[in-house]
Amino acid sequence: MDKRIGFLSFGHWQPIPGSQVRTGRDALVQSVELAVAAEELGLDGAYVRVHHFARQLASPFPLLTAMAVRTHRIELGTGVIDMRYENPLYMAEEAAAADLLAGERLQLGISRGSPETALRGAEAFGYVPPPEADDAQLAREKTALFLAAISGATVVDADPRMTGGATGRLAVQPQSPGLRQRIWWGSGTRQTAVWTAQQGMNLMSSTLLSEDTGVPFDELQAEQIALYRAAWAEAGWGHEPRVSVSRSVMPITSDLDRQYFGGERGSGDQVGILEGVRARFGKSYVGEPDQLAEELAKDAAVRDADTLLLTVPNMLGVEYNAHLLETVARHVAPAIGWVPAGERAAG
Repeated sequence: MDKRIGFLSFGHWQPIPGSQVRTGRDALVQSVELAVAAEELGLDGAYVRVHHFARQLASPFPLLTAMAVRTHRIELGTGVIDMRYENPLYMAEEAAAADLLAGERLQLGISRGSPETALRGAEAFGYVPPPEADDAQLAREKTALFLAAISGATVVDADPRMTGGATGRLAVQPQSPGLRQRIWWGSGTRQTAVWTAQQGMNLMSSTLLSEDTGVPFDELQAEQIALYRAAWAEAGWGHEPRVSVSRSVMPITSDLDRQYFGGERGSGDQVGILEGVRARFGKSYVGEPDQLAEELAKDAAVRDADTLLLTVPNMLGVEYNAHLLETVARHVAPAIGWVPAGERAAG
C-alpha cells in the first residue's frame, strides 16, 4: 500500500516568550503557510485539530478553504471535529462547499470529541443529549444525519408554496458526491474501530487509546487496525478504507533542534486515567534521524496504517516546522516506505 504522510497541527497560540504564534490570526495564517510548505516538500496532507473555548483552531471550514486556495494537490483534513458541537445539516453544507472549492481534497476526521476546557461546552452551543443518552450517543446520532446529508438523502419536506405546487423531500445543497468516502472517525478503542468500519468511515486511530491491555501502544493500535479491517471486509463496502495514526517525531539535526528537544529523547508509553478510564498514550520519537528511521520502521501501527500524521509544535513557527517536516521527509520517512507525492505520481 502507498504510504502517505501529513502534518497535524493543534493550532495553539499564546503571547508568551518563545512563541511565534501569538494571536488567533497568527495561528490561522501560519496554518495556511505550513500547508503550502508541506505541499512543496511533497507531503500528502495538512490536517488541523479542532477545539472550542481554547486558544486553538476552532472553526475548520474557513481555514480548510483558505488552505485550498493556496494549494493544488495536498489533502486537507481535520483530526478531529467534535460532533457534539455541530449542526449536522449546516456542517453538511459547509463541508460540501469547502470540498468543491478544494477540488475534492477534503479528508474530514470527526468523532465524539475529547476532554476539553469547557464544562458542558456543547450544551452552551445549544446541544443537549436526549434523556437516557450520553455525549457519545449524541455525537453518533448527529454523525448519522451528517453522513446521510452529504450522501444526498432528503432531509426536509418541500414547501409547495415556494416550489410551484411540487411536493416531496429536499436534500441540502450543494452536494460534493465523493465526500462521503473521505470521512474518518477518530477512534480511541477497539470496539469503536469496529463500529467505524460498520459505518463505512475511514479510521483515524487516536493519539491515545482509552483502554489498556498491558501491551505497548503501537501493538494495541495495530490490533485495533486489524479488527477494523476485518469488520470492513465483513461489511462488504465496495472500496478500500484508509487508516491513519499520529506520531510525534522530532529529529535532532541542529543546535536549535537540540535546544528545543534534546532533553526529551524518546519517551516510553504512558498509562494513566482519563475520564475514569485507564488509557494508554503513545511515546514520542526524539533523536538522530537514522535512529528515528529505525525505530519508526518497527512501530507496528505505523507499519499497518497507510497514513502517518506528524504532530507539529506549531507555536515554534512555520519556518521551524517546515524544517522539521523536511528532515522527516528526507531522512526518516523513506524507512517506512514513503516516497514524495511527485515521485509516486511519476512512478
